[in-house]
Amino acid sequence: QQSELNSFLWTIKRDPPSYFFGTIHVPYTRVWDFIPENSKKAFQQSHIVYFELDLTDPYTISALTSCQLLPQGENLQDVLPHDIYHRLKQHLEYVKLMMPSWMTPDQRGKGLYADYLFNAIAGNWERKRPVWVMLMVNSLTEVDIKSRGVPVLDLYLAQEAERLRKQTGAVEKVEEQCHPLNGLNFSQV
Repeated sequence: QQSELNSFLWTIKRDPPSYFFGTIHVPYTRVWDFIPENSKKAFQQSHIVYFELDLTDPYTISALTSCQLLPQGENLQDVLPHDIYHRLKQHLEYVKLMMPSWMTPDQRGKGLYADYLFNAIAGNWERKRPVWVMLMVNSLTEVDIKSRGVPVLDLYLAQEAERLRKQTGAVEKVEEQCHPLNGLNFSQV
């Protein structure tokens, strides 16, 4: 009973009912076993599923990538204080060196290589805006690297919805998430 009360699932009483489920951006394997059955059942019974963003849409992924970039001609070295830029560069060199030891045998068995993974996460980092570099650095930890290749909960549910041939959509556009972050000034970041 208590676990269902704490399920992050809200029901909108109408015919048919609608549901609102709060997700977090972590690999689904970290939370899936703790999601109560009422939430899983609501998802299974739903015919239409809306997500924060449509993470299965190539345009969404491309727009997310583009919005992270500094204006044309600018590099991170131009906008960060020299000492912070130097420390960041050293840290990324350390991460690149450590990444092979952080990867799991399962990841290697699936053909995931440390250099490929590093470039997928940190590639073009010198062209990214500071706020996005900060978020990127926060995800370059051993724990996060070990879970790469496992979709976050939102993406897992979107992939399941597609597999089950549910109608899908998004409640936000990339720009609605991107512009507020890009609007933070350097001291806020």
